[in-house]
Amino acid sequence: MPLFNKENGVLNVVKQKNFPLERELQQLVENNLEEIFNCKFVASEFYTGSIHSGRIDTIAISEDNNPVIIEYKKEESSSLLNQSLYYLSWLEDHKGDFQMAVNKQLGYIDIDWSNIRVICIAPGYKKYDLHAVKVMNKSIELWKYKNFENGMFNLEEIFINKENNKCKDKTIHVDEKENEAPVRTYERIANILKSDSLKEAFYDIRDYTINLSDEVEEVPRKRYVAYKIAKNFTSLECQKERIIINLKLTSSELKKWKDVGRDVTNIGHFGTGNFQFYITKEKDLEIAKELIKISFENVGG
Repeated sequence: MPLFNKENGVLNVVKQKNFPLERELQQLVENNLEEIFNCKFVASEFYTGSIHSGRIDTIAISEDNNPVIIEYKKEESSSLLNQSLYYLSWLEDHKGDFQMAVNKQLGYIDIDWSNIRVICIAPGYKKYDLHAVKVMNKSIELWKYKNFENGMFNLEEIFINKENNKCKDKTIHVDEKENEAPVRTYERIANILKSDSLKEAFYDIRDYTINLSDEVEEVPRKRYVAYKIAKNFTSLECQKERIIINLKLTSSELKKWKDVGRDVTNIGHFGTGNFQFYITKEKDLEIAKELIKISFENVGG
């Protein structure tokens, strides 16, 4: 469906235009990484050494501290997927180089290597590439962009390998560190709760959150479960007598809801967001659902 500009009740098609240089697309995404993918920028044109002899367009860190590779093409090209896999293979064997780049740009971050995100951005993909990415067991994300003459820019998710990317109901067994317990699934996290009523509340909130959209992904972590579309919009953490819900609210929403939860913008915490709400009894459920819907819409849901 084309994009229309509405003026005096008349619709006019807004024409698409491509970037004169691929670098312009790359700079646009890099300058808006937190807004688009909620990632922290690490480096541009990252050199992979004389033997491998390549340059990764963008490297970054996700909000869950996963490594991120981003590759761009301003024209439809099969080389984008091959290039991305080439750099993924390099990164899996050169974790130390990536850690050094992160330390230099952001200070020390404990990187979670259980899921390396590879993001491809192009105006389109060939049918052979779409088939190939569906059958390979890699965390490849295909995003299609549209650039318009009126200044609008659109990014659309074409494919994310959810089977490999910790999707709904999948049990993940990834050791965070050698000899430590595996990452908890949502069931293990729910079992931390002491009462059956709170466990029921957890499953109620989980079902509500997943059913907000077919695009919602469930990502179990060691201490919490995150829910995301392009980026995380909420997370559930369990303690014995309460469920902690982390959310992303605007500054005006933080003020509006300050009497029911707390602003954690400048407070260290597990999970996603700048606001925390606690479920300790059944009547908290409806407020929790309203807040989750707001957070979901705030990230573009």
